Amino acid sequence: MTRTPDGTGRPVVIGVDSSTQSTKAAVTDAATGALLALGRAPHTVTGTDGTRESDPETWWRALAVAVADALHTAGVGPRQVTGIAVAAQQHGLVVLDARGGPLRAAPLWNDTRSAPQAHALTEELGAAQWLARTGSVPVASMTATKWRWLRESEPRTADAAAALRLPHDFLTERLCGQALTDPGDASGTCWYSTADGRYDPYLLDLLGLDAALLPEVAPTGSTRAGALTTAAARALGLPAGIPVAVGTGDNMAAAVGLGLGGAGLLGHPVISLGTSGTVFAATRTRPAAAPLAGFAATDGTYLPLACTLNCTLAVDKFADLLGLEREAAAPGDGLVVLPYLDGERTPDLPHATGLLTGLRHTTTREQLLGAAYEGAAFTLLRALDGLLAACGTGPGAYTGTDRPLRLIGGGARGRAWVETVRRLSGRPVLLPRQTELVALGAAALAHAAATGEDPVAVSAAWGTGRGRELPPAEADTATWRRIESALAQAAPTLLS
Repeated sequence: MTRTPDGTGRPVVIGVDSSTQSTKAAVTDAATGALLALGRAPHTVTGTDGTRESDPETWWRALAVAVADALHTAGVGPRQVTGIAVAAQQHGLVVLDARGGPLRAAPLWNDTRSAPQAHALTEELGAAQWLARTGSVPVASMTATKWRWLRESEPRTADAAAALRLPHDFLTERLCGQALTDPGDASGTCWYSTADGRYDPYLLDLLGLDAALLPEVAPTGSTRAGALTTAAARALGLPAGIPVAVGTGDNMAAAVGLGLGGAGLLGHPVISLGTSGTVFAATRTRPAAAPLAGFAATDGTYLPLACTLNCTLAVDKFADLLGLEREAAAPGDGLVVLPYLDGERTPDLPHATGLLTGLRHTTTREQLLGAAYEGAAFTLLRALDGLLAACGTGPGAYTGTDRPLRLIGGGARGRAWVETVRRLSGRPVLLPRQTELVALGAAALAHAAATGEDPVAVSAAWGTGRGRELPPAEADTATWRRIESALAQAAPTLLS
């Protein structure tokens, strides 16, 4: 048996996935990448209409509960832990006082109140300049728009801010006492330049934001940020001094968990089916194309990404309204559902509501549910060609079985989601065996921080991205065209 330096047993690392709804802590065998246990603790999200907020202190408490749960379930001693890293939901604005306590609840990525500010910022600088500097055009999810909203709506809070953090920055600082972020998560703020690899002074001035409020940008998410402090060790039940990685955003960690990056796969597209839906791929080509988010990856490459606000939760809402199990779906058969229940980010329709058209006397509940699946999947797949173009290749490069769509997230475990994506895309699909890829990607960052290895190479050696491949289904072009036509007609009027 491989043992830790103090002889207490095989070494393990902890990867933390702090998402919108919960924290998960993965206790992972450092040598093999085997997931030994997964601890969980829920979050609380408050707000109605466009408001979505969480108290950052609940994330910290949930992290402690999840780590304790995972260690207990795995039967692992605290002294076997050789590293820890946090991956968290992107874009949230954490506003802290001088003691590191939150001044208010954090507006989350899916809080759309800053849509007017996003529009104003785009107008002030121009979309082309935003793309040239950050790789992205501001939308309501981006952190810069939330800071502008806070300055306009709650100026006293903004003036009192001693520090601004992203969710993962906040948790990493609680672990090791160091104010650091990584290029991946920083690239989702719209005040970090992917062209220059640093905070953009012109954008900071435009936003009225003092760089002293922000964490330093480390070279990568696997850079060692510091060591677990005595206070954090006490809260987590771990020994002080454990290496802490800088960490990253959840999408960047998922890419690491899949083995995507400079030391692994480049140009292989991924669709994540979760609370939000995302399409992304790792590339060496710096992305700068609307409507993609031109993110940096956490390993020095890039991670162009398209995100939708309405994915599994929107479809589950339809199942609930119809009194059906989520798998009881049939093809829409002439129906179109645009399930934009929380506004939408891609396409950029922050004030959108859901739309249903094509209803007949013969329509069944199962068909209506199937149309909701189709509308959500269409919105993601529609962004795929733009993603592939941003990677420097045309859509035709991915029609073969050598580069299937990798499906991850909770929806990837559902037959209806998988079959809808296969039918609308006409592409082969790969279903990774491991489902907790954000937490496992974070675990690879933790291991890399402790050893100096490349985190993507670590994940590739662990094999966390391997899985079962399904052949392409015949493309349902009729359904695709029907949804595309409905969206084109509705967007200028009903949804804006």
